[in-house]
Amino acid sequence: MFSWFRSSLVKSSFLALGVLAATLTPIVISIPASAQNAQKIAQTPGTTTPGATSNLSDISANYWASPFITALAQRNVIAGFPDGTFKPDQPVTRAQFAAMIQKAFNQNPVRQLPSGGFSDVPANYWAADAIRVAYETGFMSGYPGNRFLPNEQIPKVQAIVALSSGLGLTSSGTASSILSTYYTDATSVPDYAVNSVAAATQSNIVVNYPEVRQLNPQRTLTRAEAAALLYQALVKQGQLQPIASNVPAASYIVAGSTTQPGTNQPGGTDIVSLAASSSSFTTLTSLLKAAGLTDILQQPGPYTVFAPTDQAFAALPPGTLQQLQQPENRETLIKLLRYHVVSGQLTSSQLSTGQVKTIEDQPVNVKVDTANNQIAVNDAQVIQANVQASNGVIHAINQVLIPPDLTTQQPGTTPGTTTGQGTPRRGLFGGTSYVGVAGNIGLTGTNALSVGNFSVISKLGLTRNISVRPSAIFGDQTLVLVPVTLDFASQAAPVGGQTFSISPFVGAGVAIDTSGDTDIAFMATGGVDIPLGSRFTATGAVNAAFFDDTSVGLTIGVGYNF
Repeated sequence: MFSWFRSSLVKSSFLALGVLAATLTPIVISIPASAQNAQKIAQTPGTTTPGATSNLSDISANYWASPFITALAQRNVIAGFPDGTFKPDQPVTRAQFAAMIQKAFNQNPVRQLPSGGFSDVPANYWAADAIRVAYETGFMSGYPGNRFLPNEQIPKVQAIVALSSGLGLTSSGTASSILSTYYTDATSVPDYAVNSVAAATQSNIVVNYPEVRQLNPQRTLTRAEAAALLYQALVKQGQLQPIASNVPAASYIVAGSTTQPGTNQPGGTDIVSLAASSSSFTTLTSLLKAAGLTDILQQPGPYTVFAPTDQAFAALPPGTLQQLQQPENRETLIKLLRYHVVSGQLTSSQLSTGQVKTIEDQPVNVKVDTANNQIAVNDAQVIQANVQASNGVIHAINQVLIPPDLTTQQPGTTPGTTTGQGTPRRGLFGGTSYVGVAGNIGLTGTNALSVGNFSVISKLGLTRNISVRPSAIFGDQTLVLVPVTLDFASQAAPVGGQTFSISPFVGAGVAIDTSGDTDIAFMATGGVDIPLGSRFTATGAVNAAFFDDTSVGLTIGVGYNF
């Protein structure tokens, strides 16, 4: 009997894991797959291949635009050619630039393209939708006679005007004076473009190579220049981090805030000031002020800061930030922030796999994956490296680093207790506790688990890596599942140019069949939780219940965090 039960358990567990992988994999890869299909819009048909964005043979590490090109290729805004090249000096057409704009930005429409569209853009033209979006979002306009001239090569000044218009940029001061300050050929800028170029310049969007003070406004835009302008526009939006000032590419940003024009020397922006000037580190900046650490990070140093983004802080359990900023938790906040700071400057090329001691006197574990050009710190992923300051370097990360001696308690509690509200402590490994709804997809068996049904799900964190997950599946007879799970540390998963935290779990417990005489059986479960911001968590799990007939079902749902 025991032999049969063990064999059934092993077979069903493998079936459960296989079904979970088969079901969730399309969900995970659907985003990049869609992005790759859409990427075909960004180039003329037949000339480029989606996904040919890594190891571009004609873009060396020391090529002037390499940081811009690499970053946008990873976001699927631009792509390489089938032969593995990028052809950075190839000119860009108006249709191609419209397609790049469509891929780079997600702006709301400000006007509507008249019915029938442009007379020279047929409905089946490869970039028709991209041209419509670029027009309706205010980036690009047409020519007299209702023409767009999609195959015409776009001058650099038109590209700058498009970005300035689409982002709604304005300048402070006299536009002509701004241009004469930064450009030796300021008089070559057409009258219609003076205000737009001035605004784009002050917003650090304009990049000039090889002479930083030479705009060459009427010269045809190249693919490398397009990448540089688009990258800087995304920096302006807070979608990307600024190029580190010690990287040669930064010296070609005309009005770069952290470099002096025409040089490769850092300006006077310290770590705190640089973080405060970025829309990605507003939470970190406020916490540094609350902890009284700003003076330290404004000293000469140098320091290396693994800086969580605003999204990383937002993924913490609800109420955590508010608790950390309470006067009674100031010491906890200081320990947390000091755990993100290393004495000395360590750029990405200087980091190596192993432990690095923080100024909190506790080490973080660094893992460098040179093959995939990725760096992990504990369970966090470096999403933007080498943001150079005058007294050190910032590496943006996608998760908050938790010191080991803080993972057993929440701010304002003591180890081994519940929170002040009397609710179980939320596990830091697997994310927050939640309650929600789900759909059950039956796979095999004879009870409610084996058919399609509505389900109520929940998770109650008991410790940092142990949870109980009661759920009820409503069919002709209600089936109650009560598993206890082991919650693994969150893993950073890059998807479609973005990074998500995925928290796996496995466990076992009891299944209670309420039909007729109540029947209780052993059950096993395994799945993943995916935080959707600070309020919601998506979850998917395969559950197997071992009654007389083994039943297996797949549950996919959303929980509300508490």
